[in-house]
Amino acid sequence: MNEFSHYWQGEWVDDAEADRRLDDLDALARAALGDRLSPLLVIAACDRLAATLLDPAHPVRARLAERLLAGRVPADEIDRTFVDVAEALGREALEQKLVRELGGVDPGRLARIDFRREIFEAWVPIGVLAHVAPGNAPAAGALSAIEGLLAGNVNVVKTSADDPLFTHELLAALADQDPTGQLAARLVVLRFSSAKADWLARLLAPADAVAAWGGEEAVAGVAALLPPGCRLVDWGPKLSFAYLTEGHWSAPDVLRGVAADICRLDQQACSSPQVVYLDTEDDAEVFAFAERFAGVLAEVVPGLDPREPSQQERAEITNTILVAALEEHLGLTRVHAARDGSWHVVADTRPALRASPLYRTVWVKPLPRRRIVETLRPMRQYLQTVGLAADRADTAELARAVLTAGAQRVTVPGEMLTSYDGEPHDGVYALQRYSRRVDVQLDARFAADASLDDLIGTRQLAPPDVPVTGKADFETFQSDADRAEVFFRSGGSSGAPKLSAFTWDDYREHMRFGAEGLLAAGLDPRTDRTMNLFFGGQLYGGFLSFFSVLENLGAVQFPMAAQDDHAAVAQSIVDHQVDTLLGMPNYLLRVFAEGADVLRGYRGVRKIFFGGEHLGERQRCWLAEEFGVEVVRSGAYGSVDAGPLGYQCAEAEARVHHLFDGLQTLEILAVDDDRPAAPGETGRLVFTSHTRRGQRLDRYDIGDLGRWVPGECACGRRTPRFELLGRSGDVFRSGGHFLNYRRFTAIAEDAIDYSGALQIVLEEGDPAERLVVRLEEDRRGAELERFLLAGYHDLAAAVQGDRLVTLHIEHVGRDAFERTPSSGKLRAVVDRRPHNS
Repeated sequence: MNEFSHYWQGEWVDDAEADRRLDDLDALARAALGDRLSPLLVIAACDRLAATLLDPAHPVRARLAERLLAGRVPADEIDRTFVDVAEALGREALEQKLVRELGGVDPGRLARIDFRREIFEAWVPIGVLAHVAPGNAPAAGALSAIEGLLAGNVNVVKTSADDPLFTHELLAALADQDPTGQLAARLVVLRFSSAKADWLARLLAPADAVAAWGGEEAVAGVAALLPPGCRLVDWGPKLSFAYLTEGHWSAPDVLRGVAADICRLDQQACSSPQVVYLDTEDDAEVFAFAERFAGVLAEVVPGLDPREPSQQERAEITNTILVAALEEHLGLTRVHAARDGSWHVVADTRPALRASPLYRTVWVKPLPRRRIVETLRPMRQYLQTVGLAADRADTAELARAVLTAGAQRVTVPGEMLTSYDGEPHDGVYALQRYSRRVDVQLDARFAADASLDDLIGTRQLAPPDVPVTGKADFETFQSDADRAEVFFRSGGSSGAPKLSAFTWDDYREHMRFGAEGLLAAGLDPRTDRTMNLFFGGQLYGGFLSFFSVLENLGAVQFPMAAQDDHAAVAQSIVDHQVDTLLGMPNYLLRVFAEGADVLRGYRGVRKIFFGGEHLGERQRCWLAEEFGVEVVRSGAYGSVDAGPLGYQCAEAEARVHHLFDGLQTLEILAVDDDRPAAPGETGRLVFTSHTRRGQRLDRYDIGDLGRWVPGECACGRRTPRFELLGRSGDVFRSGGHFLNYRRFTAIAEDAIDYSGALQIVLEEGDPAERLVVRLEEDRRGAELERFLLAGYHDLAAAVQGDRLVTLHIEHVGRDAFERTPSSGKLRAVVDRRPHNS
């Protein structure tokens, strides 16, 4: 035995050290369970490992191949093992598994199950999960431990004494893919014989659940050692069979499919057929089929590199065939065998299910469909996979019959050993067996909280080690959009319109977070009557998204969409007793302006949730004073290309948002460099989506500016906060100075109490550039000019000091402002200088 034959939380140790640590296993596990493990971190590590397993030149694969060779695994099976394991560890497969088995990619998040009630549920780790791995399936123990990691458990794996350390090496390689060390802290892999009863008892003593493989005797031996309350996940022995109806048992493709299922893994898998049943009572047909099928195996097996049975296994095969040959004299059986003993087909006229000694040894038996349940049900605890070959009209009936008898899965010949992502195993979902479903029931103090985890701390993942990608290069993210199912067109307010790709799972997940953000912002789905007034034309993303957000919340919704007849919209608000509006600020303000008399008399609109643009303080005050609006808040900060990014709480200042840290990682980088901005410094907002499946968005510069907001929020949430400080395009160069559009709007609001639209137009002049500040009709332009020059040092330096810029205030009508054609958003800065055209 290798001197260091055990892997313990990132270290290779010998027997003596493992023996010493076994007594401390419970304490070590408690320490590791202190922090919740994100399944997204596990998926990222697994995906990186999968890539190494598919690279024949990678040293990790070479090292693992040596382990399999030492375990007498044939060369072709080694290659197939790497392919199968890599497929199982791929990002798509694991994401689908989590969604299918636990409902989402972050099932441990303690979140509401109903936005109308303060009830929170989550899947949490069962704790210490022991795995007693099988000796005949080299990857089973490792894959089970990875399932345990996805559920957040500490995993202790026991392999057999003659294990070639493949499980150890594979899990160690996985831990190496995680720079945080959290995976290593949750992995212990020990190699010893089950006869070492003391070690086995000490290993199982702190376990909250045990996953056990093996025969009935082996599983019973494990069960006898379990502490009280410990859950036994029994992956015990199973039997699978093929079932062929008349007309199909002669079809060459069916026979080749059954032969492939038998030969692949030499029947070592639980889903390998050990019996071929024919839908007949005629013994002659059974004998004829056995002879025909023997010919198929005689053609297939010589081209394989089969694994050799052990001496004990060979003795069992010999004994089974000898007894069957003797029964030929009674007319009960007929044996067909290869001269070298590499395959055996035994026809048996008795229908009772019987295990095969494996290694390409198969029974052929009669079983008319009317007797399926009565014959197979006594063996129901052992039944697993049925390879069914039948006409379309018979398939549903026969599938129901074998499932009633106890089978767990039905497929077609040739596919019995294949599976799909998220498929239940032996009738259960493994991740659910490796987890606990918990709930927390609270009171009205938590009416606006969607997840209790937000009150504990942040869950941002580290950004990937890739370059930053700007909006101009957004199309580069489309190279991995093969999984995309739904596409949204961006409004093009910050560049040419583009398509953003999502899977439906992406969309549902994003809308769930959007609903959580709107709840935090103050929408009450139990009482609020909402009207969705986002644009439904070219800028359809906002309208559809908030439609789905309100659907998630279970709120009353009137999905009216923005319409040109603003007065009619105002009347509809009153007619339907709507008290909550959602839309873009410029549109909502026009509804209130043109329907002022109706809405002023109604005074029933209590809440406004906006998106897409900023709503100034003066405008908020006007809505409150004139119309009785009580809450005016951002409904969400997000974009069509990146999805939901942040949300406001009841304590948030005008431009401050909490990060959706369950969905996004945010970096704030310097304006002129890809380095983190200093605390309090304005920088570029760069987002990485944790789970975007339609297209990966890694380190995406969204085109916005902002800064981190220090300290804790009065709402109690500990998710990171950031303040929006405009678009990257709001910063422009004029007369040699960098100027910010937001400074102009802030001075206008503070100095002259201005609440209308403001637009800056840059034009070439002679000799100085012209900087024109456009205002809606207003008579305080001269005052604003004085305040701008007095309050904005860089502007004054350009205008009065360097004399390279002339400042002009221009009054125009509302319709004269330039807006983006598709979204209708105000263009903050219009640069007409020739060198910028």
